Amino acid sequence: MEMEKKYGVFICKGCNIPDAIKIEGLAKVAKKGGKIPHIKDHDVLCSPEGIQFLKDEIANEGINSLVIVACSSRVKYEEFDFPGCLIERVNIREQVAWAMEPQAEETQLLAEDYVLMGCAKIKKAELPEPVPTEVDYSVLVIGGGVAGCTAALEAAAMGVNVVLVEKEADLGGLGAQLYQQTPLAYPYKDLEVPVALTKVKEVLTNPKIKVMTSSEVVKCDGFPGQYDVTIKTGGGEETLRLGAVVLAAGARPYDATKLTHLGYGASEDVVTNLEFEKIAAEGKILRPSNGKPAQKVVFIQCAGSRDPEHLQYCSAFCCNTSLKQAMYVRQMNPDALASILYKDMRTPGQYELFYKNAQNDPGILLAKGDVTGVSVADNGDLFVHAENTLLGDKIKLEADLVVLATGLVPATLDNPVINLGYRQGPGLPDLELFQGFADSNFICFQYETRRTGVYAAGAVHQPMDMAAAMEDAAGAALKAVQCLKHAEVGVAVHPRAWDMTFPDPFMQRCTSCKRCTEECPFGAIEEDEKGTPFYKITRCRRCGTCMGACPERIVNFKDFNVDLIGSAIKSLDVPEEGLRILSLVCENDAYPALDAMGLHRLQLNPAVRFIPIRCLGSFNLVWVADALSRGIDGVLLLGCKYGDDYQCHFAKGSELANYRMEKLQETLDRLALESDRAAVVQVAIDEFDKLPQIINNFCARVEEIGPNPYKEF
Repeated sequence: MEMEKKYGVFICKGCNIPDAIKIEGLAKVAKKGGKIPHIKDHDVLCSPEGIQFLKDEIANEGINSLVIVACSSRVKYEEFDFPGCLIERVNIREQVAWAMEPQAEETQLLAEDYVLMGCAKIKKAELPEPVPTEVDYSVLVIGGGVAGCTAALEAAAMGVNVVLVEKEADLGGLGAQLYQQTPLAYPYKDLEVPVALTKVKEVLTNPKIKVMTSSEVVKCDGFPGQYDVTIKTGGGEETLRLGAVVLAAGARPYDATKLTHLGYGASEDVVTNLEFEKIAAEGKILRPSNGKPAQKVVFIQCAGSRDPEHLQYCSAFCCNTSLKQAMYVRQMNPDALASILYKDMRTPGQYELFYKNAQNDPGILLAKGDVTGVSVADNGDLFVHAENTLLGDKIKLEADLVVLATGLVPATLDNPVINLGYRQGPGLPDLELFQGFADSNFICFQYETRRTGVYAAGAVHQPMDMAAAMEDAAGAALKAVQCLKHAEVGVAVHPRAWDMTFPDPFMQRCTSCKRCTEECPFGAIEEDEKGTPFYKITRCRRCGTCMGACPERIVNFKDFNVDLIGSAIKSLDVPEEGLRILSLVCENDAYPALDAMGLHRLQLNPAVRFIPIRCLGSFNLVWVADALSRGIDGVLLLGCKYGDDYQCHFAKGSELANYRMEKLQETLDRLALESDRAAVVQVAIDEFDKLPQIINNFCARVEEIGPNPYKEF
């Protein structure tokens, strides 16, 4: 039930705001233009006295819809959170008082316009209500290696039931196939028993973990809180109801048969690093070809890794593994020599201590260079050829045994593994940059994928060693349980955590055009047998991409919708003379960059009015029509940099806005309105220093075009 709203405008006089802006002018425009009679100011609204003042206004005056004219909505959000009340923040500190000429006419007009927009927006907003969901407090873990076992144990430790599915007959993954592993703790010197073996024992004895080996997930349908997971086992298929998923399917070694130039296949004495573990497990380092002790062992780093012809990435674990295996050679035969040829020796963090320990062994030779090939002599001896060494010369090393440090290929490269029953496909979105790894381009949120409720961990997520995989798995398990709690109370997860809003479409006007289902970055919208879209709401991240996609403008949120932003645009005071620009700004990167401009006291162009939106994916073309018909001279969209190797909190927002803008510019040209009046610019969060020039360049271009011809109407 919609609440009966009683409005109040509250103006802060702290942070030097009155030095730049006439407070009485703001009060006047709120009363006259904003049509809100209840207007008060306070010296410092965010102070304990200011917060109590607002609470008294709520309690004594019945105010439940507050327009807080003060600082950016990105700060003081806890102070200005009043349960049961609508809050509209108007930023006159960072983007007016701190970024404009004090007491100038244009500065005052800008602040007054922001107050008008705040008043217009709160009148169109409604108090959000969560959508609670019945949740099964359980987690599916796919993969029984170190990452999968760790995730299962961490989730179980939080009181959550776990089903662990492993395709092999035994748990442990690659970690259980090691002879020894690199040390996990200070002083990073002595090799250790593989931790995978300990993890497996803990999993098998934990009463909250159901282990299903020789099994595969053939379908995972539903949504966070209620996934129906069909698992194929030796005895048939079983369907279980589970709440969230940790994808820890791991990785496999790169196919060494593709490395013929390094001698693999030409000699039995050229082996991979995993095959060398099996040799070491026999207790002696012997040549496979004749069973004789290997006196000279050469390790070739980046065997296929960091190579555009094979794997373009570093596999993260290989350098430490070769150092460890060189120690095997020296421990089992003190007279043997172990040589490591590397492009770069990568031993991050405290593993530098492990590296230095190996360096101190006189029988371990470390040499930088690019290996060009491995040749086999008639007598079976091996020769390793390298160039670009530190000395500049080409070198040729004789070897009894050559070990190739082959990298990792994710299990999801040619198999979705999770087999989601989603309209958008059974796997996670394929990002070319990550070459099959279950990553998502969420640079700031490393456990997230683009399928809500599904969290990647370990070497299926990105190349990593076992220590990193265990940490990664713990984080993924925590996120999975957090997702269940959020779904239960009906709020969003990353990145709008605790957002109670949800898309509420007016389906009577839906034309089933499928734009929302195709553009949703998270697969939150499905279609029924007639092709009509419907939401699986706990998959939704509340980005508003569907709102921007819908040509009928029927998708709305309680406090963010097409009419609300349109009303804010229409509330602007557009002068007959002079430039006026509207800028719709992504709240995730571009808006913080604007705030940073204010913090650094960089000057903003006073002709521009900024309106934050959830994501440029929520941008609806009608807002440009609203602005131009109002007489605004130009519309500038500021959004995240897009592409697989950049950060977009909602994955495709800026890219979609750019696509829509291209369509709009064609329309503007047909209407004899210059297409240059509308533009999309990508801005990273740290590019605040570039913003003044970006904005000024756009304003100069619009000024060159001339005033909007609709001004006179």
